[in-house]
Amino acid sequence: MSYIAGMTTPFLFDPQALALHRRRAAAAPADFLLRHVAEDMADRLAVILRPFERAAEIGPLSPVLAQAVRPRLAADWQDVAIGDEVLPLQPESIDLALSALALQFVNDLPGMLSQIRRALRPDGLLLAALIGGSTLTELRAAFSEAELETEGGVSPRVAPFADVRDMGGLLQRAGFALPVADSDVLTVRYDNAFALMADLRAMGAANMLVQRRKAFTRRATMLRMAEIYGERFSDPDGRIRATFEIIWISGWAPAAGQQKPLKPGSAKTRLADALGVKEYGEKDV
Repeated sequence: MSYIAGMTTPFLFDPQALALHRRRAAAAPADFLLRHVAEDMADRLAVILRPFERAAEIGPLSPVLAQAVRPRLAADWQDVAIGDEVLPLQPESIDLALSALALQFVNDLPGMLSQIRRALRPDGLLLAALIGGSTLTELRAAFSEAELETEGGVSPRVAPFADVRDMGGLLQRAGFALPVADSDVLTVRYDNAFALMADLRAMGAANMLVQRRKAFTRRATMLRMAEIYGERFSDPDGRIRATFEIIWISGWAPAAGQQKPLKPGSAKTRLADALGVKEYGEKDV
């Protein structure tokens, strides 16, 4: 296991490979996923009835999010690139932090969330989208089976992305109030597995794991992977399915007078009454 100098966090992603992939992808990007997230983020911000004075986009700089969100915000906009796992923002310098499909490639996600929390003014908001753990389950399965058949072992190929069930806890650990995490699953169809992999390269999302195998994958393995993918994850028309899970997280920097979550058991209205249904006890079952 590798580590970042001065940190005890496992170094999961290779920053040099990540930078290289993003430079290559910039020439002809496949940004449909980012555009989907940007439009959704703009819609989520539209229902928040409060002004923001200074907003920062955290992650690789892209005009996509700014084009979707800035027209709806009367706020100064700042682009913040994450370098060496350090967030170059002063404490309490912004009141809105946005991030679109960038935080999943941070080696120390709890630490990054804590840095964002410190950069927010009291009652400031973090709203972010990152790739979730159900992403590319089909590709993982096809590669694993193909490698076992042709090479007798499995090498790391797809990053172990975040689980939505863990994100609320990470937000609380970082000091956020009113943390919320939910997920959105998209299914994208391709002609074949090679078309999917071409799109991943154009997203800058090719394999960047530190523990990845550095040698080229055998041709026989690639062909067998595509065959397995087509056999197990195709529709009647022959096109394959690829799953992308988007995890949405939000949290507020604590502030005096801020809304607090209700304590368990403090509700004054029963859920059964609200739904207009009969409530059953253990003896009724």
